[in-house]
Amino acid sequence: MSTPASNKIALFIDGANLYATAKTLGFDIDYKRLLKEFHSRGTLIRAFYYTAIIEDQEYSSIRPLIDWLDYNGYTVVTKATKEFIDASGRRKVKGNMDIELAVDAMELAEHIDQMVLFSGDGDFRSLVEAVQRRGVRVTVISTISSQPPMIADELRRQADVFTDLVELQSKIGRDPADRPPPREPRHTPQFLQRSAAMAPRGGDDDFED
Repeated sequence: MSTPASNKIALFIDGANLYATAKTLGFDIDYKRLLKEFHSRGTLIRAFYYTAIIEDQEYSSIRPLIDWLDYNGYTVVTKATKEFIDASGRRKVKGNMDIELAVDAMELAEHIDQMVLFSGDGDFRSLVEAVQRRGVRVTVISTISSQPPMIADELRRQADVFTDLVELQSKIGRDPADRPPPREPRHTPQFLQRSAAMAPRGGDDDFED
């Protein structure tokens, strides 16, 4: 049996998928603790983080996270989202990183003993199978603790090890006490409070993500 030090590990984090999974479980990921946890399990060769970003936005809420990850031990892979109009005329945003993740995993497979995939996306099943054929053990991290589960059944069955993200909360979750305090609400002038109270409820405020 190999010693932990000789266990060469690479992390592949599907950023949007991990964010959605952690949010569903009600906690935030502490990415510094996450790296520390997997450093303790062997030799961490690489930690990839994949996310699509909206290029034409003046400020993207994910930009500070991307910058922090980039300077703190992660290999960040991004690409611009593509906008398109669907058949019903609604604006949709597409930003799939599956190909980028799959190419990196296949290139790195011969240099690692264990691949850790943070995603529940069933599209990765064939990638996991291909990496396993190269002698790599694959751990998939997602959750079955939500309704419906965040992991596709075929991906869970293909993995050598499935770890529910909820089991890692105490090791990689951010302490709620570390969150910045909420901003003080700005004082709203009385005439605005009155007009808000008089405004009709409901209205045309539906929008498409």
